[in-house]
Amino acid sequence: MKTFVSDSKESSRMFKSNWLEPFTKVHYSVPLIIYVPVICIFLFKSFSAETFSFTAFSMSFGCGLIVWTFTEYFLHRFVFHYVPASSWGQRLHFIFHGVHHDFPNDRLRLVMPPSVSIPLALGFYFLFRSVLPASWLPAFFAAFLIGYLIYDMAHYAFHHGSFQNPILKKMKQHHMRHHFQEPDKGYGVSSILWDKILDSDFKK
Repeated sequence: MKTFVSDSKESSRMFKSNWLEPFTKVHYSVPLIIYVPVICIFLFKSFSAETFSFTAFSMSFGCGLIVWTFTEYFLHRFVFHYVPASSWGQRLHFIFHGVHHDFPNDRLRLVMPPSVSIPLALGFYFLFRSVLPASWLPAFFAAFLIGYLIYDMAHYAFHHGSFQNPILKKMKQHHMRHHFQEPDKGYGVSSILWDKILDSDFKK
């Protein structure tokens, strides 16, 4: 259970090395700069393919978004919230996610740094390429990356924005409850779908 939460706008230093430390921080605009062009390239590939059909595009794009929501949930619940017993494992957990729960207001640690997101994106791309039909891959991966950007931007906004829209307001409340009341519930950020399906939603 969480025993320390700071309201500081900055968080703890992660590495003694002045060379490594900058790789742990990132402005929220950086994922947009990196991935919007990549998304455009994959969408162009999908639209320009000789085998393009609107039905196949819609199905592959929709599946990509759904797979992203599950990936977001799975990583957050089973990877980022897994705390090993060993001291080095706990240190690794702090670097990956614990620092965010200890310092939830740090603006430079609310979106995934490229040093992590790029290797993950490449890994998922080659995984999808190995299992999907070639005609599905461009739209599917574009949607997967769009889902990731929605997650990153929503995560930043939920921590530093205020909303009048009832849906966005409820989603922010969902994430804040995960941070400040029940960290073992409410793992979905951009979607609460899998919290509902896998019974990790908050009880009324």
